[in-house]
Amino acid sequence: MLPPEIAKQIRLLEIRTDRVVDEITGGAYRSVFKGRGIEFDEVREYTPEDDVRDIDWNVSARMGSPYVKKYMEERELTVLLLVDVSASGAFGSAEKTKRRTAAELAALLAFSAGHNGDKVGLLMFSDRIELFVPPRSGRRHTLRLIREMLAFEPQSKGTDIDLALRETLQVLRKKSVVFLLSDLITDRPFENSLKILNRKHDCVALQIFDPIEHRWPSGLPVVVEDAETGELLTFPGGSRSLARLDAELEAERRERRELCRRSRVDLVEIESGKDVLPPVIDFFARRRNRQGR
Repeated sequence: MLPPEIAKQIRLLEIRTDRVVDEITGGAYRSVFKGRGIEFDEVREYTPEDDVRDIDWNVSARMGSPYVKKYMEERELTVLLLVDVSASGAFGSAEKTKRRTAAELAALLAFSAGHNGDKVGLLMFSDRIELFVPPRSGRRHTLRLIREMLAFEPQSKGTDIDLALRETLQVLRKKSVVFLLSDLITDRPFENSLKILNRKHDCVALQIFDPIEHRWPSGLPVVVEDAETGELLTFPGGSRSLARLDAELEAERRERRELCRRSRVDLVEIESGKDVLPPVIDFFARRRNRQGR
């Protein structure tokens, strides 16, 4: 039996998502991710209507004229929600914690995939793999994923994104869409694994941040406890120290953006405590425009 509060949260998320998924997000989701199929069908002679990027140069060289690879239409997509449940997600200076924001965002994506008849899976991680639910389709399965994200209690506090990415490479057998939901705060490098994952799959990073993590509020000195290590950090309230801290936070933000750019991974920044829908819709629109759809 689910606690009444969790059951209520699930129902509210489902109602809210139903209102927007078909009208906006569902259509955008389909146009962005339902591109050329991934199942090879045949090789045939090139015609002027074909995309030159589909030319099979090896076959063309053997045959002495251009040939193209053709693919079967992609009817079903596999989506994996890769969700960071480390202790830093419990932080929230606004109305919602980062973890609660991640759950709402994951629900929006899961219902979007479900409405399009796709399989959805869930992998939750800290500095270990906390839970893996293999991709399946159907409303009951989607509701189970939402329940896990709202009610699950992780066993560990740390963060190892690299471990999660490497595990994803092991569990996904066919080309899939992977949504990485995390604050991307970790001391362990993960760029190489991110590049490899994005070469094999379509990876999107959804970075969830608290407003304090982008700009520290001015005022009195503040003592902060690191949720993952327990370390106490003291920040003086003077303008110079705050300016220096803001510069460090901005440098970290630029580095995360640059890391995703180098990995050719789309980055969507989501502020906890705010509506998750606008930045997601904006992402779909930008990607659709980039693809010329």
